[in-house]
Amino acid sequence: METRKVARAVIFVAIAVALSPIFIPVGISKCFPAQHMINVLSAVMLGPGYAVAVAALAAVIRNLLGLGTLLAFPGGMIGALLAGLAYKATRNIYAAGLGEVIGTGLLGSLASVWLVAPVFMGKTMPLATLMIAFSVSTLGGTILGIAALHVLRKGGIWHP
Repeated sequence: METRKVARAVIFVAIAVALSPIFIPVGISKCFPAQHMINVLSAVMLGPGYAVAVAALAAVIRNLLGLGTLLAFPGGMIGALLAGLAYKATRNIYAAGLGEVIGTGLLGSLASVWLVAPVFMGKTMPLATLMIAFSVSTLGGTILGIAALHVLRKGGIWHP
């Protein structure tokens, strides 16, 4: 069973990286709705630990390829963690979606503005700007992730 989870995690990382050219530039950040879709899928299908690992690996690869920024780490990983924990606690995909939106849109943007951007990037950005951008990106990706889970369930690929 673990082998299947690892294989799915690798596929999720690959999809997140492959869809990286689709992003929303906002100041010093690049918002990736596809990452938030993958966060919801991996949180629900694999659990919180795998979801965080998928988000982290996708962020590392995007940064190595010059497609992302350091803001991908708090932006993706916190949302993935909260989505996974919310799903684990409730077994509800909508709770996972809410966890993703709160984790990325609120907590990820706070961590990005207060810690990552000034300390690791030597830059500043208005909190409201990044919070709105992260929230729009994660909301779109979360909706896609929930829709994908419905399709996967109807297709017999995923069972809650």
